[in-house]
Amino acid sequence: MEAVALFSFSASEADEISFQKGDVIKVTEMEEDSCWFTAEVQGKRGYVPENYISLLPHPWFAGDVSRAEAEQRLCRLDTGVFLVRESESAPGEFSLSVSYGDRVEHFRVLEGGGQYCIWDKSFCSLNRLVDFYRVHSIAVEKVVCLRDPPSPLHLQSDPGRNPYPSPYKSSSEEVPSAHLHSRLEREATPRPFKPLLEKPRLAHALCDYTPRQTAHLHFWRGDIIDLLDCSSSLTWQGRCRGRVGIFPAEYVQPLYR
Repeated sequence: MEAVALFSFSASEADEISFQKGDVIKVTEMEEDSCWFTAEVQGKRGYVPENYISLLPHPWFAGDVSRAEAEQRLCRLDTGVFLVRESESAPGEFSLSVSYGDRVEHFRVLEGGGQYCIWDKSFCSLNRLVDFYRVHSIAVEKVVCLRDPPSPLHLQSDPGRNPYPSPYKSSSEEVPSAHLHSRLEREATPRPFKPLLEKPRLAHALCDYTPRQTAHLHFWRGDIIDLLDCSSSLTWQGRCRGRVGIFPAEYVQPLYR
């Protein structure tokens, strides 16, 4: 799963990895009782502090769902509707379940060397794999392109549990302190309390936005935008790369810190 760095982090232990604010981070393991995630940054794998990053939510991730339950959820849905679940036979890996209209097919996502694949094409993240098969057929015998589920809640095994926990939310502008302990201490450290904020302070650009209007804010996919005004449901105002302007709200993913 992909995440974006809210703050820069300098590793102080051999099993940690450093990153800069705005970096896209590939999270490979998340433990419920730990404040640290196992992740990959620029080909390096190690621990990253949960409260320094924001996981990007996706309605298609169902988490710990069995093959039988996936079939039950998808059997009545249109061709191409899919979900990604944790593999039953290979813990730590993923399976892709897709509705074929009259049946449900399951694909094992193979992972190796930081690459993910189903057929012969590899991708640097699970997100990239899903995006590719939205426009290319995942089936061989007929055209089946992936389609988002009609409702995110329909796919979650527990509607009250977000499979992508929010990052540590603080009303302070200071960078949160990471728990710089050994691996055993990290695993035993409880998660910090995460109070909610009414409005996000940052946003992650989901795609390029390069309008001709000078009053609009130009940005590239992956940029971190400082939000100045998000009171409107359609157009927000923000600061990026030293410039201030307005932009469509649907072009970004709100982040909290």
